[in-house]
Amino acid sequence: MPIVRTLILEPSGSVGRYVLLMYKAFATLGDLPSYRKNIFDQMIRIGIESMPIVALAAAFSGAVTTVQAAYQLVSPFIPTSIIGSIVAPSMILELGAVVTGFILAGRVGARIAAELGTMRVTEQIDALEAMGLNSVGYLVVPRVLAGVVMFPVLYVTASFVGISGGMAVGVWGGFVPLGEFVAGAREFFQPFDPIFGLIKSLVFGFTITTISCYKGYFTGGGAEGVGKATTEAAVTSCVYILIADLLLAVALL
Repeated sequence: MPIVRTLILEPSGSVGRYVLLMYKAFATLGDLPSYRKNIFDQMIRIGIESMPIVALAAAFSGAVTTVQAAYQLVSPFIPTSIIGSIVAPSMILELGAVVTGFILAGRVGARIAAELGTMRVTEQIDALEAMGLNSVGYLVVPRVLAGVVMFPVLYVTASFVGISGGMAVGVWGGFVPLGEFVAGAREFFQPFDPIFGLIKSLVFGFTITTISCYKGYFTGGGAEGVGKATTEAAVTSCVYILIADLLLAVALL
């Protein structure tokens, strides 16, 4: 029946292919020394080249959070230091990781899916297999490891830039003095907050890269299939980022 195939068989088949792909990928971790150059190249492309757009988005996120927090301070009995206590935890706990995840889902996830999808439809992956190379290990493992390693770096950058941007707008806009912003940020700071953010960044990095590799590796249908895989990689990654964000918050906070 078409409805059974659509609702049960196709999702089950996708999960099975995804699990098998990840199993084959991690079964090749013993060959990491031979992938060293590829891993460093992917770290640069995923991490270093993404820093400008991540920093820009984080700076505006922090600035907007500051302005909105100041807008809500309609009572003279509420100290302006509360702005710092809103902006800093918001960036560390949520916005630093989620905003970065959405950006990487669009920038990195779509690129990975397009690269692997193009290699699939042009039979370059088949050529690698014919040459005796493990295509899963050569193509998937470096991208996943680079994402897991570099995403926490981008998260730290986004959190720092976001808090700094919020503080700058608060001071220059006359919403809150510098000392009160810092005092508010320190008052409600919890040592576990950055740890939680780093855990989220690791999970998001793994989620984005593995889903994108899966979508690209199993692409079919020529140029149209590559476009479809690219779109699905970005959209699916964003959806699973939101799901993972909720599950991690429920489990760890």
